[in-house]
Amino acid sequence: MLARITEPTEGCADVYGRVGSLLEVGTGFHPELTGRENIYLNGAILGMTRAEIDRKFDAIVDFAEIARFIDTPVKHYSSGMYLRLAFAVAAHLEPEILLVDEVLAVGDAAFQKKCLGKMGEVAGQGRTVLFVSHNMAAIEALCNRGLWLHDGRLQAALPTDQAIRAYLGATARALSVPLRARTDRAGDGRLRFTALQVQHPNGSRLDAVASGQDIVIRLGYEVHGGERVSQVKVGISFFGALGEFLFMCKSDLVGDLFHDLPAQGHFTCCVPRLPLPPGQYHLALWAKAGGDWTDRIEQAHRLTVVEGDFFGTGRLPYNRRGLLIPHTWRLDGAGDPRGAGDVGGVG
Repeated sequence: MLARITEPTEGCADVYGRVGSLLEVGTGFHPELTGRENIYLNGAILGMTRAEIDRKFDAIVDFAEIARFIDTPVKHYSSGMYLRLAFAVAAHLEPEILLVDEVLAVGDAAFQKKCLGKMGEVAGQGRTVLFVSHNMAAIEALCNRGLWLHDGRLQAALPTDQAIRAYLGATARALSVPLRARTDRAGDGRLRFTALQVQHPNGSRLDAVASGQDIVIRLGYEVHGGERVSQVKVGISFFGALGEFLFMCKSDLVGDLFHDLPAQGHFTCCVPRLPLPPGQYHLALWAKAGGDWTDRIEQAHRLTVVEGDFFGTGRLPYNRRGLLIPHTWRLDGAGDPRGAGDVGGVG
């Protein structure tokens, strides 16, 4: 609504200044036009003159890192290339207000960092950045004020740290509702998750797990009305305490695609040597059938991880963020403590 793509059913918003928006990969791009032509098209939509676009053109192309393909029709671009160019246009054509949705999740980690830096630069110039995200770490790094929305209604408008605490507190309360009764879900409902339990490989329930422990995640499901459901993919995403994505367990990545499911049953996901340091995490669940979402729950379960001897040395990691990765070290060479094949080090 703020981007004037759709009208509100009631109420109004006062917008002062030119708005640039990045709400979906490639929004406003014409697939038959080249990257160059779409830069000028987007600039015109934003109300820029050709002279203004000419002045910013090289900076846009440099930021997007797609100079080799700038004269290629964008229908041949990957989603990452779309994102690079779309963000570069939105950020460099100097809107007074920049609206950025969670579309940045499409890009690689380096480009996401680059985009966050650019948004910080835009905000530092006295312009407004409205950043919509579930990633609390990114919001905490970028924003000085937080607006928490739920079901389209404003729940709180607070300094960022206070808004994050309020939001996380509410999601914790939502987790107390049984999975079967959750209403904060998306999908067509042909298949829905009804229960989630974290277990020891012997089948006993785990209320907390240790770093490096083998775990089993058991997902109960029901098929609506006995409908035949095939080509089912199931995924579990792991997020940190501030909503930062860590990793995903996805059935089709390991070659498991489910067909002709019974009306009720369980999916079982085995995770060897859980690579998480001690802390609080949350899991998101999703299922697709034939490429369409059947169920998706963003805050499905809270996982408590306690200290465990991940490396088998009795030593625990100092940093409680990120992932624990199995690795080994060795010393090569004689007389050179770095080893003849070593070209650098980490301080």
